[in-house]
Amino acid sequence: MIDVDGLDAAGQGHLVGAVEQLTGGAKDRLIAQINDLDLPLIAELLATVAQGETPVDLAGLTPPDVVAVASERNGAAERHAHEVGEQLLRDGKIAAVLLAGGQGTRLGYEGPKGEFPFSPVTGTTLFAHHAARIDALRRRYGCALPWYIMTSPQNDTQTRAFFASNDWFGLPPQSITIFQQGVLPAVDRETGAILLERPDAIALSPDGHGGLFPALGRNGVLDDMDARGITTFVTYNVDNPIGRVGRPAFLGHHHTFGSEMSNVVVRKRHPSERVGVVAKLGDRSVLVEYSDLPEELAAATEPDGSLRFWAGSVASHAIECAFARRVTGGLPYHRAIKRVPYIDPSGHLIDPDEPNAIKFETFMFDALPLATSTLSVESLREDEFSPIKNADGDDSPATARRDMNRLHARWLRQAGVMIDVSPDGDPSIDIEIDPTYALDAEELRDRLPQGFSPQPGAPIVLR
Repeated sequence: MIDVDGLDAAGQGHLVGAVEQLTGGAKDRLIAQINDLDLPLIAELLATVAQGETPVDLAGLTPPDVVAVASERNGAAERHAHEVGEQLLRDGKIAAVLLAGGQGTRLGYEGPKGEFPFSPVTGTTLFAHHAARIDALRRRYGCALPWYIMTSPQNDTQTRAFFASNDWFGLPPQSITIFQQGVLPAVDRETGAILLERPDAIALSPDGHGGLFPALGRNGVLDDMDARGITTFVTYNVDNPIGRVGRPAFLGHHHTFGSEMSNVVVRKRHPSERVGVVAKLGDRSVLVEYSDLPEELAAATEPDGSLRFWAGSVASHAIECAFARRVTGGLPYHRAIKRVPYIDPSGHLIDPDEPNAIKFETFMFDALPLATSTLSVESLREDEFSPIKNADGDDSPATARRDMNRLHARWLRQAGVMIDVSPDGDPSIDIEIDPTYALDAEELRDRLPQGFSPQPGAPIVLR
């Protein structure tokens, strides 16, 4: 049974006709999806967000308060923060949350992005790499470090099967929790009618990374964290292989400052770089999307010539569980104009040439102004940020492999190993250092056999 009156009242009466054209299991599947719809929310979004968003008033925007850990002048503070963070890990107060709802479509890969084989020598997948880092952190600090992985309905089944088929990458299955973010239907850009991707299926899409907060509540994840004694969790994206989840200094700064939600930021390469900018608006932290930052603000400089709004977000956060509970009711929705194939009233699949639909999504950074205390912590880009988003060009597998080679070459050279590099820091060979072998340059120096010397021209794999 479906709520015919409710569908009509929400302007979605066409779904009744779609159901009437089906029989058997196909009919049951569509009815189940329709009954899962939050019709009042969809009606509200159509009346508000779908009509266009009010431009953000950026008058008074100022640079953020930042702990500049990349600067040597903060050496003592950085060491103290590192010690505090290490103790938080040892005490079992920290959990890791991996955002892994995306597909590898833009990379030309059919399947969850976490299954993408990114590494330069062994073809290790992103999921395997992140699992190795969790394993290494658990071993180093003797902690449980529960691992929570947020998927989407599009890749949840495949992700679970991938972990199971890989024996959970050697980690205890009970230490890993996989949960789904929410979804919302795509609607026709002109009429607001909910689109069908198949005669028996609504065109659904994930509700954005801001959907993490309601998903944590809806799936009982926050309750599970409470039961384990977790007070703080760190979030990070599956597509950033050099991200340093669980970095003690970041956790220590977050804790010492009393922050409810902290960010890792790196210096923008140039004014038009396509990254969100962390800043202050009044007494609250905000993140301004690159597309919303006016050109004159993006190009504004300080007296020394450096960018005024330089703090690019790498989408890595430390968040207090108590704060996350306050925002499980959800964040503001945004609209995205997209091209979505759909089933027309005669049952034919239409693949439009132009954007024809509106998708609704939420952004995690919209939680920042809701926090009573926030902190941004600077990191060096080459140590922290090399995402895999595009098939080629910037932020691609090629640039991630390049940056991983550069990072590991620096580690080896710091350990006294002779590695030939170009003026840009590119080694002449590919290098892979598994996180379970070394999490950083210091651990690598301690673990390398005395007199270690690579074979000329051969790749280096340490695992």
